[in-house]
Parts: sequence; C-alpha cells; structure tokens
Amino acid sequence: MVFQIRVVGISFEHMHMGDNLRMAAEHPECEVVGICDAKRERMLAAQADLRLADERLFEDWKTCLETCSPDLVVLCPTTGDHGIWVQRLSPYKVPILLEKPMAASLADADTMIAACQEHGTPLAINWPLVWVPSHRTAKRLVDEGRIGALREVHYYDGNRGPLWHTAGKQEITAEQVQKEKPESWFYKQEAGGGSLLDYLGYGVTLGTWFMGGESPIEVTAVWDEPDGLEVDEHSITIARYRHGISKFETRWGTFTDPWTHQPQPKCGFVLVGTEGTISSYDYESTIRVQDRSSPAGEDYPVDELDSPQQNPIQYFVDCLQHEKPIDGPLSPQLSRIGQQIVDTAFQSAKQKRTLPLLQ
Repeated sequence: MVFQIRVVGISFEHMHMGDNLRMAAEHPECEVVGICDAKRERMLAAQADLRLADERLFEDWKTCLETCSPDLVVLCPTTGDHGIWVQRLSPYKVPILLEKPMAASLADADTMIAACQEHGTPLAINWPLVWVPSHRTAKRLVDEGRIGALREVHYYDGNRGPLWHTAGKQEITAEQVQKEKPESWFYKQEAGGGSLLDYLGYGVTLGTWFMGGESPIEVTAVWDEPDGLEVDEHSITIARYRHGISKFETRWGTFTDPWTHQPQPKCGFVLVGTEGTISSYDYESTIRVQDRSSPAGEDYPVDELDSPQQNPIQYFVDCLQHEKPIDGPLSPQLSRIGQQIVDTAFQSAKQKRTLPLLQ
C-alpha cells in the first residue's frame, strides 16, 4: 500500500520553494495539496508548474493548514522570519522542512529548536549542497579514513547574486536584477540578507559534518561594505579549531554561476587530512584525491546517489516513514553548530575583531 504524504508549501520568499515542491510532486508517495503566500503572484509559477487548481492557492497560512490537513510543510520564508514561522507552525505538529539557512541568529535557532521539542514537531533544515554527489563522496572517503584525520576545511562558494535566477535556476536579465535589488529581502539587513548569511551556513554546516561535529574555538571574519548596500556581497571567515585553522569564503558576484560554468576560484570544498587531501567542487562529476600512495593525485568518479539520498524530500519522508532520527546537516543539532559559527562570524565582521565561539 502506498503511503501518501500530503505536502503544502508555505511562504515563497525564497526561490528554492519551487524546486522543493517539484521534488515533492515527483516523489511517488507525496502529493502537493496546497501552496500559500501572502502575495498571490509569487505562487503563480509554481501553480502552473504543478498544475494546481485555484482552490489550492492560499494567502492565509492558517486556512491553508486547516483546509489541506498536510503531513509535511515545506517552509521558505526570509531568513529573518524563520524563528517566527517555526513558532507559528510547530503547535500543529506537522513535520517542517525549512529551507536554509537555519536562522538569522543563534537566539532564533534556539527558539525554533525549543518550540519543536515542546510540541514534538520534527524539523529538518535543507542545505542543497548536501545532495551534490561530489560532497557526499568526499564525506564517505573522510569517514573511511582515506585522508587520515581531517585537519582543515577550505570553502569558497556563491554565485553571480541571488537575483540572477528564480526557481529551477531560470535566469533573468541584468536590468531585472538592478530593478529588483533595492526591494529584495536579500539586500535588507533586518531580513537577514547578505552573502555571509546566505552562504556561510553552507560552508560551516557541511564543514562541521565533514569534521564529525567538532566546533571551533574562535572565529575571525571580514566582509566588504559595498556602496549603497546594507549588506555584504563578499566575506571571509577563519575558524580556529583545537587542531588547526579552516577558511570559509562567501561571494555574491562570481564571474559565472557554478551550476553552469565553474568560476575561478572554483566553488566547493578542499579537505586536508593528516594522510591526504580531497577537492570536491560543486556539481562536478569527479573529485580529486591525493594520498601517500598517489601524491600526484587522482580523479575519481563521484558516487551515484540512490533514493532516499538524492534530495531533501526523499530523505525527510524516509525518516518520517521509518521513524529514523534526522542526522547530518539537516539535523537541528548540527545546523545549530553552523549557526554558532555564522553568528560569531557576523559579530566578528561587525566588531572587526576575533571572537570566541558564541554559545
């Protein structure tokens, strides 16, 4: 018997909503039964893509929940509203898949965790880079001890900018970008905008995953201060661990988007261990491994990912169906460590000094 999971999508502030809903629609055991946003026009592309009837569109989230009786909520609000939305939804006890980053602050992250624990509501935070085969292959090799003990994580990632593409990586014109920029939440400080808050969470959350959950001791960060903008478009964070130093760099304004043509520097990770190194770049079909037996390095094909490890919907549904704990970067516990690093980096850049890891 097929276990049908009723899915709703609430808040289309983040363009990844369309991608996540499409994954739900393609899942053999899921059905998208409703979508909700305060601005109806933001839902129209998803409505057309999913062929949803007008009565499946809602502008009030309570009406959406009460009418659709969902088994899973996909949530994609502005970063600054993550805490508010999780507090609103958690009393309904419907599992929540929240699009990255975890929160705009560590205080919000803790509020979200507490609310979900109080009501017994499962919460998962989706980091799309988790589903990139190269990074999962790199994680497997690290866990197998291929490069010894991991000592350094080097991360560089970003894109041309958050307004250059909509759901499904559909590109828009430079003129549209400039028109939307002044009004976009991505460029608003109070909404959690900026390249640091957009992309650092990826690097430090997956970095923590690679490192087996270890936290740094202190953090130093700098960011650019572009004329006419409230937020940064480039940041560099240095995290000191008990065993060494790692570096995480975020960039809005790469020469090309990594999913079309890798820019230089390449987007992705370089992992340095006591017995070797691994370079794992976004969306590439091979990773490069350097070890004692091959000091010159060799290219290896990435693992072929099978269900339920291909996307967040597959993974979350599998956890719910089989009562498995949410682990890795999607778990609130590991994502919280990433949030600690992000918050410390934000304050470090703001105060222009090194800070101990915020607790």
